[in-house]
Parts: sequence; C-alpha cells; structure tokens
Amino acid sequence: MTEEVALQIKELILHVQDTLYVIGGKWRLPIIIAIKHGNHRFKDIKDFVPKITNRVLSAELKALEANKLITRKVHDTSPILVEYRITEYALSVKEVANAMGDWGRNHRKKLKDKGD
Repeated sequence: MTEEVALQIKELILHVQDTLYVIGGKWRLPIIIAIKHGNHRFKDIKDFVPKITNRVLSAELKALEANKLITRKVHDTSPILVEYRITEYALSVKEVANAMGDWGRNHRKKLKDKGD
C-alpha cells in the first residue's frame, strides 16, 4: 500500500468516525425519525421511541441540537411548551439512515436464516 492510499484510508476512517459520533448509537436516528414524523414534544418523542428513558432522551436531544440536527423552541405559554424540529441539515442524513435500515433488515434476516 502506498503512503497516499494509506492517507486516504485514514481520512475515510476519520469521516466514518465523525458520522458515527453524530448519528451513531442506539437512540439518535430513532429520535430524528420521531421528530421528522410529527413528534415535536418531549413526551411525544418518548412515547414514539421504544424503551428510551427521560434522562437518555434529554441528553440525546441536547447532543442533536449541538450538532445542528434539531432545533429547540421554547414557547412563552403557560404551561411552557418546548418543541423540537429537525433542521434542513438533518435531511442530509436520510440516505445514510435508509442504507443503515436496509443493512439492518438484511442482517436480521441473515441471522434468522438457519441455512447459512
């Protein structure tokens, strides 16, 4: 392997790590999907994403906001209403999410197939 190829591979690994950092883990893509499909309030998101705790959801929403994938808007009402929306930038994750979903579906099928 040439030094140039090695540098390209290292750069690719760095970009994959960046992607996994932002959307990786068990919860971030499901949260983005929940918000995209009309679940804008904390409780609605929590009800839509199976088995997520309040603490984890709160932390993940903060991380998604910090990475500019969602916005948080506090309405001046009584009681206070907080809504989350996906950003235009979050839409760029769609192809990655679809590819991950396809791969996961195929992987689950492969694990269930006894013939392989």
